[in-house]
Amino acid sequence: MKIGMMSFAHMHAFSYADSLMKLADVEIPGIYDDDEKRGKEAAGSYGTKYYHDQADFLAADMDAVIICSENSRHKEMVVNAAKAKKHILCEKPIATNVEDAEEMIRVCDEQGVILQIAFPVRFSDPIMHLKNMIDEGELGEIVAFRTTNRGQAPGGWFIDKELSGGGAVLDHTVHMVDIMRWYSGREIISVNAIIDSFFHDIEVDDAGILTLEFENGVIASHDASWSRFSEYPVWGDATIEVIGTKRSVRADAFKEHFRLYKSGAKSLEHVFYGNDMDYGLIKDFVDCVDKKRKPSITGYDGLKALEAALAAYKSSQTKSTVHL
Repeated sequence: MKIGMMSFAHMHAFSYADSLMKLADVEIPGIYDDDEKRGKEAAGSYGTKYYHDQADFLAADMDAVIICSENSRHKEMVVNAAKAKKHILCEKPIATNVEDAEEMIRVCDEQGVILQIAFPVRFSDPIMHLKNMIDEGELGEIVAFRTTNRGQAPGGWFIDKELSGGGAVLDHTVHMVDIMRWYSGREIISVNAIIDSFFHDIEVDDAGILTLEFENGVIASHDASWSRFSEYPVWGDATIEVIGTKRSVRADAFKEHFRLYKSGAKSLEHVFYGNDMDYGLIKDFVDCVDKKRKPSITGYDGLKALEAALAAYKSSQTKSTVHL
């Protein structure tokens, strides 16, 4: 199978490309990037062809593409790739506004191509284990969720609203909203949020506290931030506590680590040894393309996660509850 890479603007592109290289019978036939230096360096690293022209790249022989561009360019690349009959894995968030997301989903449906959204947290062993416990009825009925996704500020285009669409709340809400929807099988009906920039002197938000209500009465809180300083022993977290009528269980996608003490500014480091979520995501996407099955994480899943994040911004701006 031939899977091309569209842009290395997002740091996850390297992990996804590394994962492709681990799979038998999968190759990277080319890399497109409008940043020539970045694209040529990536092409050199993976021993493949660099394309500066997007049309030339999409005309090449390949089955699918992985899009890791700036958020604001997702729609353009997804639509063009779909019209070129390439199956698509698109980095989250699906888009920066609902209208673009809906158009992306519609075009992919019309062209008969797969659109999968990159929510790798679904492939974390602790997160999957908790999903199995819920499905087996071990927690009883879900009453509430508590979630966090706190990490370090990435800088660069992530703090340019025109390119990113938002700050930490957009970046770090969609993952856990997706997990809550996946666990519960229910949709969010209302959002309340307080959002601002508390930790950095930047033009976009770096933290937010959200409360959410689901259609079946389940309530949830979510803490999204770029609050971790550079010397922090681990990049951040992606946690969920599920409160059920029988028991409550907490999982952290990044908790599997050992402590490493050393000299230097970062004297304590948490070294992760858990399963590779990104590899799980890529392996699932390849299997999806190979078997031509419905993706595990659909464009609609991406849309619903985006809606919740955008509702949080509206709630904070209007100081009111936003109903979905």
